[in-house]
Amino acid sequence: MPDSLIVPLFVTTDLPPHADLADFGELLARTARVLGPDGCEAVLSGKVFWLDRPVLPAQRPAADDELRFAGMLGHLVTSGPGVREVVAGVRRAIGAAVTERYGDVGAAPAVFAIRDRDVRERTPDSALPLDSRHAAELVGAAR
Repeated sequence: MPDSLIVPLFVTTDLPPHADLADFGELLARTARVLGPDGCEAVLSGKVFWLDRPVLPAQRPAADDELRFAGMLGHLVTSGPGVREVVAGVRRAIGAAVTERYGDVGAAPAVFAIRDRDVRERTPDSALPLDSRHAAELVGAAR
């Protein structure tokens, strides 16, 4: 039987200019619910946010068709053979879901396992929470 895992994650991707951030978060949470060929259950909890450019909009206004860079910091709770395999599975699933929902945005989403401390310290106060209705029960089961 695979081990229960809690994996801190960072997800980044380009999104179309008029994409809805809450919709992106819902897509990530929904995508993570079933991972891998064995269909293991997973729950992704965390927050999504825009990674806007470090200049004031008046300094360089965005073009109407300019992609926006979005991020998610959170935790994936699942079972699996190891962190590397779980991250590879969620990377494939999120890549496919983002492409299906938003089309080709030029590059696949980046999905990284990170330190738990980074999730706590680097999540912006303005970030929007993912739908995590089932997170508490799965985290309890994993512990």
